[in-house]
Parts: sequence; structure tokens; C-alpha cells
Amino acid sequence: MAKYFGTDGFRGEVNKDLTAVHAYEIGRFLGWYYGREHHARIVIGKDTRRSSYMLEYAVSAGVTASGADAYLLHVTTTPSVSYVARTEGFDCGVMISASHNPFYDNGIKLMNSSGEKMEESTIRLIEDHLDGKKLLDGFSQNGIPLAEKEDIGRVVDHSAGRNRYMGYLLSLAVHSFEGKKVALDCANGSAWNIAPHIFEALGAETHVINAEPNGLNINADAGSTHIEGLRRYVVENQMDVGFAYDGDADRCLAVDERGDLVDGDRILYLCGRYLQEQGQLVNNTIVTTVMSNFGLYQALDEAGIQYAKTSVGDKYVYEHMVRNGDSIGGEQSGHIIFSKYARTGDGILTSLKVMEVMLAKKASLSRLTAPVRILPQVLINVRVKDKRKAQADSDVQSVVHEISALLGKTGRVLVRESGTEPLIRVMVEAQTEELCRTYAERVAGVIQNRGHVLEPFDGKQP
Repeated sequence: MAKYFGTDGFRGEVNKDLTAVHAYEIGRFLGWYYGREHHARIVIGKDTRRSSYMLEYAVSAGVTASGADAYLLHVTTTPSVSYVARTEGFDCGVMISASHNPFYDNGIKLMNSSGEKMEESTIRLIEDHLDGKKLLDGFSQNGIPLAEKEDIGRVVDHSAGRNRYMGYLLSLAVHSFEGKKVALDCANGSAWNIAPHIFEALGAETHVINAEPNGLNINADAGSTHIEGLRRYVVENQMDVGFAYDGDADRCLAVDERGDLVDGDRILYLCGRYLQEQGQLVNNTIVTTVMSNFGLYQALDEAGIQYAKTSVGDKYVYEHMVRNGDSIGGEQSGHIIFSKYARTGDGILTSLKVMEVMLAKKASLSRLTAPVRILPQVLINVRVKDKRKAQADSDVQSVVHEISALLGKTGRVLVRESGTEPLIRVMVEAQTEELCRTYAERVAGVIQNRGHVLEPFDGKQP
């Protein structure tokens, strides 16, 4: 596993795990690496965290000090950086965000010129640079040359790129939203000034909550990780549908007209089934992760749709889709990838596609997702000292095998490491929520009793 970069970038608490010095040196490397043979151009976006400004300036300073130009999209979404990078000839893209994490965390996500997550080979070189090791061409941390005189790079305002992305999203809508009452929870994050404009331009009666970012309230009791507020709002205000984004808007969860959650699994079914009906479901396959619910697979079986399972992480979903040419894939958490339109999960695009199905089928969201009968599922996060040691502990493995045998074909237990946080995630599916919680707490209790925890687990789902 990489030292600094996880499955979704370099992430951690600001000025403890991730500092302005890290950001500067990453910028230094990118400016030098991509500028060895031509004058490099790097596009940078950020979310609404207070620290995002500091890190944006630090990355930009590093990029320009190495002789490349830094193009700033300012506050924007992760998928917009991906779109601009791949459509406007940039050498790479940088998104400063910790996604769904609290405000005091932040992260640096890197994308290649195709708008995809940056290649592992390049990430390894960046990590070597951060550790002061020798790089390509014999340069080390102190050896990367500083640009001088007219070779020093520029910082360019590129808010026009964000506007072009918004125009692109509008161009994908095939129906007017007029007559539909839509609630948007923008998580006080990247979507706050983009999603409402999109829905309003398409004619929806748009109601917006959690769209007043102050640098400290991103994801705070808001957005896709705190869906309860949107559920209440939809019911109390008689909305047709609600959509909740996370901090950088690369994921989306929905709420139907009854206030019930429509998670990533149900969205995959809804959109995949529609693609199948339109003859556009490539390979007749939907790509999921091992966290998807049994209920999704049962519904897909009934619809005659095949499915693939990858490791958790939209990175792995996308890699599988590219290898096999699949058209849709995603995660229960709301990362949904439509390969025809994007190279990453895009929360706003996902909400537009859900609207497309509702309008084309002239049906409510509850009716369209009814075939997916979700099996009760409990997920407990256990904050640990060492993820690998906790996962490999023989006592932990023993209790997992024991519970798996007890569940048989009526459920499952999954214990995995978080790719972005010091957590072991314990997930159990069973016939009742009580049984799920009993088994999940039993596994978490063993992890705690074996001395792996940093703090006692709270027993709550994320």
C-alpha cells in the first residue's frame, strides 16, 4: 500500500497528516514531471473547506516554481476537474478535497490528461519525491530545478472551464424538468453553486438546503452522509424527489417522494434497467463492488441483467469498466460511473440520469426502484491503530468464518480496510437488522478486545 496516497488520493488531517509543504512539493513534482519536454498546463479545483485555499495556493506555488502553468477552477466538483482535464488538453488535474470527510481533513486527488485517476507508477514517483528519494533523470527532492526568469510559470483564472462543464451537463438532459419539485442537499460543499443552477435551468422547481458554505460546515449534518435532513424535507414539502451530494459532489444519493432512501445500489438498478430497455447496457452487465446488497443481485437476476463485483472503491469499478467496455458501474455509497459521459463518479450527472428515467417512464422513484428488496445491512466502523494487523488477526478471522458459517446463504459478513481512513469496516447482511447488529458488534468487539482500536467503536453506521 502507498505511504501517502490511498484509493482516493492523499488524505488526512490538515497540518498534521497533510501539510502545505506536502502540497507544494506535489506541485513541484507535477510541474517538473509534465514539463520536461514541453510547457506544462495543470488544472486545479477545490472544495469549500477553509484549508482548501491554503492547499490550492501551495500546489500552485509548486507548479509555477517548476515552470508550469496552474489553471484555477476555484470551488468546483471533482468530476468537473476530470472533464476539463480531458477535454481541454491539460497535462493533469488536481482536486483539493477530502470528499465526505469532516472539514478539518483535506486531500489531494490527482488525475491524468484523460481525466482518470493518475497512474500508480506516477503516484509512486511522487511518493519517492516526498521522501527525498532519487527520481527519474537522477533528480531528488532538492534536485528538481527551479524555473528562472521568463520560465517561471503563471497562475491563470480558469473559471470558464467550470462553466463549460456546467454547459456539458445541461447538454445531456433530454427532458425538461418543468413541473417537477426537486430538493437538493449540497452538503455545503462543491455542488452548492453548480447543481441548483443546472436544475433551475432545466425548469425544475428547485429547493436547496445546505448550500451556505463557511469553510467549516462541509458535510456537517448534511449531504449524502447525513441523509435524514433531506428525507424530512422531501416529505414535509411534498417533493417529487431529492438528491444529496457529498463534499466534492462525485457521489449522489436520492430520496423518493415518500422520503425513503434510494442508495447507490437502487440507482444502479434503476439506470441499468433503463439502459437495458434502450439497448444501451453494454455486455448486459452492471459493475458493482463487494459492498452491494444481496437485494440488488436478486433484482438483477429477475431482470436478466448480469453483474460483476470488484473491490471497494470507484477506482476499481472504473478499471473493470474500462477493461470490459461496460457502460455503468458504481458503489452503494453513491459513486455512479456512466462511462459514455464521464471518467469518474459524478453526483450531479447521476441525479440528471435518475431524472431522465423518471421522466421517460412517467413513474415515481419509489415505483421504479420497488423491485430492489434490500436485505437488512449494518456497517460498523472501528478506528484502529494498524488496519493490516487488525484485518489479519487470527481471532478476528476466526469469528468472521464462524459467523459466515452461521449465516450460510441467508446473509454474509465482510470485514475490510478503509482506503481513506484508519478504519476497519465491519458489514453484516442478514434476514433481520437485529441479527445484523448482533454479528457486526461481535466482530467489532473482538477487534477491540484484541487491542487494535484507537478508540471504542460507537456502533453507528457512517
